[in-house]
Amino acid sequence: MALLIVAMFVASFSMITKRLSATIVTAPMVFLAFGYLMSRTGLLGHGQAEAALHIVAELALVILLFLDASQINLKALFDEHTWPTRMLFIGLPLSMAIGTFFTWLFFPQWPLFALALAAVILAPTDAALGQAVVTNPLVPGRVRRALTVESGLNDGLALPVILLFASLTAMGQDGAQWLIFGAKQLVLGPLVGIGVGLMGGAALRYVQKRGWVEESVEGIGAIALAGIAYLGATAIGGNGFIAAFVAGLGFGSIVKGHCKFVYKFTESEGQMLSWSAFFLLGLALIPEAIAHLTWPMLAVILTSLFIVRPLAIWLSLSGTKALPMTRLFFGWFGPRGLATALFALLVVHDLDMEYGETILHLAVNAVWISALLHGVTALPAAKWYSAKCSAMDDCAESEAIKNSAKPLPNTNDG
Repeated sequence: MALLIVAMFVASFSMITKRLSATIVTAPMVFLAFGYLMSRTGLLGHGQAEAALHIVAELALVILLFLDASQINLKALFDEHTWPTRMLFIGLPLSMAIGTFFTWLFFPQWPLFALALAAVILAPTDAALGQAVVTNPLVPGRVRRALTVESGLNDGLALPVILLFASLTAMGQDGAQWLIFGAKQLVLGPLVGIGVGLMGGAALRYVQKRGWVEESVEGIGAIALAGIAYLGATAIGGNGFIAAFVAGLGFGSIVKGHCKFVYKFTESEGQMLSWSAFFLLGLALIPEAIAHLTWPMLAVILTSLFIVRPLAIWLSLSGTKALPMTRLFFGWFGPRGLATALFALLVVHDLDMEYGETILHLAVNAVWISALLHGVTALPAAKWYSAKCSAMDDCAESEAIKNSAKPLPNTNDG
């Protein structure tokens, strides 16, 4: 009966997606709420849902990272790399540092490493929750590229730091050992990713030209490449999420517009995995997280969304040509999603219950609150930002929007 209800709901939702795209209702909001409502019925087991969530969330992240990266115009990105580079290498560390301070304000009894761990888990942004913005034709292409690259890479950059503070919170792991681990994560991941992406893309183009491959299975090959990058990097100590994103960049730079079915297939499969992950999150974790939501926890989440990231992004873009409204737009559209919940799940069992359970509840509550707030503001904010950009004639944003008459296409032309 439970599976029948889920199947009927998915079928019904898929039939109105275009209609909903013109509203403030997003797919993550719908499936989080549906999962929560299903948890109230008792028809699906909590333990089974949490076990499935680990697998589905990782699969969804890997495929979405690969897919988003494969559609980025590398030439345009290299020409306009300042914004994403600053947000990643200045804004992300600032978010972690400022977030640690605000977490301490509301949990002053916690040790420093636990405070930092909570702040770092809340720092990465989510590609799935950001789809309503990064695929919106109203938003200039340069802005969408910057947000896509940031959300694609900050998960992998944050993971070594999360594992560091988790180990320090739990048992004080040796610093030298962690430095070796972190270096392997950040070096081996990109190396594996670029190798898999370039070779996979070249191989697909080769067999395409010779008519050896059926168009109907090209998408399966693309998904397999994302998995190879993730699993290959993980097997040798690299960061699998970074590897998947970099593999997408390499793959897209080779394939470009020659494999349209690849993108259609991976978009549909990626969307299905994303919906499933948010449904399982709502089913397995949100009910308990809401039950344990406290005022200090809510204060940390709201300051993270409204103060920590906006301030960090504003500071990171100081000295660039980004207008104040662009800095505010970047600062607000950093939703917390699957990565935040997944990272909390990865470390919760290694921590004392006093900190582990609270950090998990903090992360899960941040996800549904972010899905709600960023979902309802995505369309209105995109319209407002587009109108502001269109009214200007001498800024990078207005020039970009003139070349953004349609969503980021699947032909890699940016």
